[in-house]
Amino acid sequence: MKTIKIQDVVARDGLQNEDQFIPTEQKIALINRLSNAAVDKIEVTSFVSPKAVPNMSDAEAVMKGITRQPGVTYSVLVPNLKGAKRALECEVDEINLVVSVSETHNQKNVRRTTDQSFENFRDILSFLSNERIDVNGTLGTTFGCPFEGSISEDKVLRLVEQYLELGVSGITLADTTGMATPNQVYRLAENVLKRWPELPLTLHFHNTRGMGLANVIEGIRAGVTRFDASLGGLGGCPFAPGATGNICTEDLVHMLKFIGHDVRADLDQLIDSAKYLQSLMDHEVPGQIIKAGKINDLHPVS
Repeated sequence: MKTIKIQDVVARDGLQNEDQFIPTEQKIALINRLSNAAVDKIEVTSFVSPKAVPNMSDAEAVMKGITRQPGVTYSVLVPNLKGAKRALECEVDEINLVVSVSETHNQKNVRRTTDQSFENFRDILSFLSNERIDVNGTLGTTFGCPFEGSISEDKVLRLVEQYLELGVSGITLADTTGMATPNQVYRLAENVLKRWPELPLTLHFHNTRGMGLANVIEGIRAGVTRFDASLGGLGGCPFAPGATGNICTEDLVHMLKFIGHDVRADLDQLIDSAKYLQSLMDHEVPGQIIKAGKINDLHPVS
């Protein structure tokens, strides 16, 4: 069995799609709960235009207001050089860059070609060259695009190489629109790790078609040990018709622990945190474990 790192993205990827604005103090409390639950990484916020993503309008206040815990990496998404400068002022541990492998999706998401996005990243990496901040490069729509269909594995590998040439310290392959299949995940992850065996590789799955946790199992079989997930299963891509949320953090940790993998995160604290999250929302969250309980929870005979 393996040691698996859990990286929660609810405060950014989850909340950015919500119409309901979550107050700053509640975001801070949510992130502090995740820190206390000992997840390995938290994507705290994104330094984007407040007009574009209202729930991220308090990025600085959230980043500066959280209580950081040893052993937890605090990451933020940055779309441009202005965002990188804002992130630097908040002393983040890691900056996450995102580009879609699909040209169509990238145009809809950031109104740039893939090449233009990489030119933008080159400016960001140059600005950060003397700073002690890790930079992670994410490739969206790695496993399929609802507009273009199948994505060329050769293009994925070529863009991984472009990221590494820029100097990023890790790569995330993201199933932005929930189109990945387990056999596809195994094949691509295995090929990436064969070519770059020491690469810190993360897989980011959505559960749009119910295959998220199956994809995790195949990712682990291929050698991947880092996975993004969202507390309560919140999230989804605003540019993918019918897209639902990310794989659920507490459901993922529950599965991994009962399979026998080593996971630092505390499952009971994650379940409590998911219940707290649901109390903030004006709708039910998609996670299963907060509804059904753990498989070793026993009930009295009526």
